[in-house]
Amino acid sequence: MSRIIALIIMLIPGVIAAVGIKLMRDMVFGILQEPFPFLWLQFLAGLLFFLAGLGFVAGFILHRDRKRNKVQQKFRKENSRIKASAEHNRKK
Repeated sequence: MSRIIALIIMLIPGVIAAVGIKLMRDMVFGILQEPFPFLWLQFLAGLLFFLAGLGFVAGFILHRDRKRNKVQQKFRKENSRIKASAEHNRKK
């Protein structure tokens, strides 16, 4: 049950990003959607939706990979960097 809930939580930002792409695409083709009075405002809202959805998914993946220690050195947290550099100095 918890995996289904996690999947639904991850689908929501994906849907938000897809709506953002649709709003930006509609602006390119000159299709004005109902809640927006101007095309440029529709594009900005679409860009905001897309970046918010993408940022949430990317942050989740980065957080998960940090917990599993599967990220490059530059993406690790500071205390992990200190431990890694101390181990590197001991090897010398």
